[in-house]
Amino acid sequence: MGLFKKISMGLKKSRDKMSGAIDDMLDSFDEFTDDLYVELEEILVMSDVGVETAAQIVTELKERVNKKNLKSTKQAKDEIKDIVAKMLDGGEDMGLITQPSIILVIGVNGVGKTTSIGKMAAMYKAQGKKVLLGAADTFRAAAIDQLDEWAKRADVDIIKHKEGADPAAVIFDTIQAGKARMYDIIICDTAGRLHNKKNLMEELAKIYRVIDRELPYSDREILLVLDATTGQNAVNQAREFMNVAELTGIILTKLDGTARGGVVLAIKNELKIPVKFIGVGEGIDDLQPFNPQAFAQSLFEEMPDKINDDEVLPVYEQPLEYTPVEESEEEKAVKELFKEIVDSIEVGGQDGVPADSDGQGDTARGAESDDGDKESV
Repeated sequence: MGLFKKISMGLKKSRDKMSGAIDDMLDSFDEFTDDLYVELEEILVMSDVGVETAAQIVTELKERVNKKNLKSTKQAKDEIKDIVAKMLDGGEDMGLITQPSIILVIGVNGVGKTTSIGKMAAMYKAQGKKVLLGAADTFRAAAIDQLDEWAKRADVDIIKHKEGADPAAVIFDTIQAGKARMYDIIICDTAGRLHNKKNLMEELAKIYRVIDRELPYSDREILLVLDATTGQNAVNQAREFMNVAELTGIILTKLDGTARGGVVLAIKNELKIPVKFIGVGEGIDDLQPFNPQAFAQSLFEEMPDKINDDEVLPVYEQPLEYTPVEESEEEKAVKELFKEIVDSIEVGGQDGVPADSDGQGDTARGAESDDGDKESV
């Protein structure tokens, strides 16, 4: 199943609610009137688009209707779809180039954080990347065991300490293993205890210091996982996290189980945080990189069950396929030079990074400690 079809199926409930209501409303008007715009704005607000964003969409539609001299209300839907796509566009690419690159994932209990990390790891693994997980959410019961299980499912390595260990120590050990074994991507599970902002801020600040010191030139993403079924509460939750973390993107989960898919618009437009991934199913391959055009299309139109063999799909509807590309000699030289620069930077070793009670972390499934010896879990 291609990318577009997965997203289309995942957004069925949202499409039925919002697009269906818009269709019924447009059918009841023969021309563009103030009442039409008022009803459209109400539908958008009720679809969790948000008051501010709904007003902007309606204002933009009015301008387009006047500029293009549109007469038929049937033409409005294509314009709305285009407005939504442009509103969502920008910042969705991860852009992880350096080796290693690091992704920190935060989020409160129950939003699908650990599941998203596992699916993300599987996606990058399928693309030919060497992935390492770090279990730095050491305070939530069973968080380490859950991530370990996902590492097995995705067939990637994991670094973990004992429950209650210092998260910064886990991050440090994960980075050291990532550099020593030449991993492409490091994904770290971190905490999300909003009820204790002070501790969360201190914990994240400590983690940032470790990354700044150990991976000063590496690409970095800090992703917040939100549950789409909570609608506007997800927007409020993102606002709270923006006060304690330097967010670079959002993972929006459980879109297939809600009619509140419009919340994506509120997050991107009002908070100016790009959506990086969306969860559109329970399968390991159902975490999809966010594509504004495909999302907007799926929010208003259902993908046909069958596609003719001779039909050429737009780029955003084509399934993603990984084709290994051999590195050029220049690329290999640049990567080796980058590694030498990073390895030459020594800033105090492990000073200031506390370990857990026995001072040792556990290394799992093929990840090695700095002395090259494999440790068992």
